[in-house]
Amino acid sequence: MVHSRKKILFIMNPKSGLMQAPKHMADIIGIFSGAGYLTQVLMTTGPGDANSFAAEYGGEADIVAVSGGDGTLNGAIDGLLKGGHNTPIGYIPAGSTNDFANSIGLPKSILECAEKVVRGTPQHVDIGCFNGRYFSYVASFGAFTSTTYSVPQNIKNILGHSAYVMAGVKELAHIKSIHAKITLEKGTPEEEIHEGDYVLGGVCNSKSIGGIVNLQKLDVDMNDGLMEVLLIKMPKDLIELSDTTASILNGTFNSQHIEKYSAKRVSFELDENVHWTLDGEYEKGSGLCEIDTIESAVSLIL
Repeated sequence: MVHSRKKILFIMNPKSGLMQAPKHMADIIGIFSGAGYLTQVLMTTGPGDANSFAAEYGGEADIVAVSGGDGTLNGAIDGLLKGGHNTPIGYIPAGSTNDFANSIGLPKSILECAEKVVRGTPQHVDIGCFNGRYFSYVASFGAFTSTTYSVPQNIKNILGHSAYVMAGVKELAHIKSIHAKITLEKGTPEEEIHEGDYVLGGVCNSKSIGGIVNLQKLDVDMNDGLMEVLLIKMPKDLIELSDTTASILNGTFNSQHIEKYSAKRVSFELDENVHWTLDGEYEKGSGLCEIDTIESAVSLIL
């Protein structure tokens, strides 16, 4: 009697980070095979590939394994949700910062992460939805956020996380204020409205933004049906800017210019030329940006 074996759809971005994952391809597939899985490998060659692969083939697999950076994971999650699939996702981080992987406590070793894919337990996590586009852990605008998509891939490959830090420090000299009106909905009839000039805004379900802004002290719960909202007001002078920047980078958030909230739904009214970053990927600006929390949207293997 022939028994059908379980299947893994393995989506790999071979250009991510220091391009280490492809070097371990045989070992990764060996781990999957040893656990009783047949593996279908699909390599991304450009933007949107992870989305289309997950949407088209994700429903046929028992597990969707993703190797790449946070943007590749974002694409696979977006594809699964838009395809109507609830297939568990295993993540093998191979990017330059791996913010999301650090947030959920995945090992640094690629092969240890491959073992987690087939030995771990699926757990539900919340997902954000930005004007209809899903994101895994952060939507942000302003200072430090553009570094994730503006740093050339070859520089990321050479310098890794340091490339983001260097670009973020360079960006300090060009910080500009962004006027925004923010409406917070916390699941109750009352709305909370804030308006002002900001240098950074972020809605996240993560422990860091862009590999630079450390959110460890916000005590983020990744499956509570709420997103964390971080707003940094424009300082009045260079001294305040220096103090606020230091507070952001060291993760203490003890500056009077820093506002922190939790919300189920957030609306931003701001200039349409203010562009966003979703999980490290560029997102064109819009005059009205609406961000919803999709509670327990995906099963992530941890």
